[in-house]
Amino acid sequence: MNIEDKLTKPDSSPETYEIEDVAFIGRTLDEYVRMFDLDLDDLADASILDCPSGACAFVAEATKRGISAVGADVMYRSDYDDLDERGEVDIEMALEGFDGVEDLFEWEFYGNVDGVRERWTNAYETFIDDYPAGLASERYVPAKLPSLPFEDDEFTLTLSAHLLLLYADRLSHEFHVESLRELARVTENEVRVYPLADFEGTPYARLDEILDALEEDGHGVEIKAVPFEFQRGASDILVIDCA
Repeated sequence: MNIEDKLTKPDSSPETYEIEDVAFIGRTLDEYVRMFDLDLDDLADASILDCPSGACAFVAEATKRGISAVGADVMYRSDYDDLDERGEVDIEMALEGFDGVEDLFEWEFYGNVDGVRERWTNAYETFIDDYPAGLASERYVPAKLPSLPFEDDEFTLTLSAHLLLLYADRLSHEFHVESLRELARVTENEVRVYPLADFEGTPYARLDEILDALEEDGHGVEIKAVPFEFQRGASDILVIDCA
């Protein structure tokens, strides 16, 4: 995930991923800008939640730019040494999952597996350097969907990557609906969710039901193309208008 899973090829199906265990992996600011179609200049006065944030560099890098950002993740219950020890090992275990299934991915952005390793390692190192101070100042908050320890409309914008809609095989539809409603509750303007498909690029089967539920709550919803695609077929975000 960001709470993300270790991905290995099952012997019976070499063209898919099998969930083996939970891995602690993150993304760089550059990846976030593309996958969420962000203009950093527009975020100067915003308050942003990244949930689940995992080992992402977004909070650290946004803070350096003077942008107010908070990361929330269940893994923040672990101490510094636990997270520091996990990072490099979990990245390598996740990267092993690319062996033999490279055609499930678009490589224009990363170039190759080494390019993925470089960016994910950069994200993890940036996060881990910021984590002790960020935890003390509550930039990193232990939290677990679908119940967050934040006030209504506490954040201007919420970003949610690589959990919701990605793990349809292990997270219930009810969990998805409750989690998206919770993200909308703590957000004043917009929630952006990426991706809308699983690791094989299969769109979330009950997305229309999710959109209907959010609209019934009074939220606007939009499926929007973004300038990022790594998993084939994963080039859209869900935008929830909370205003």
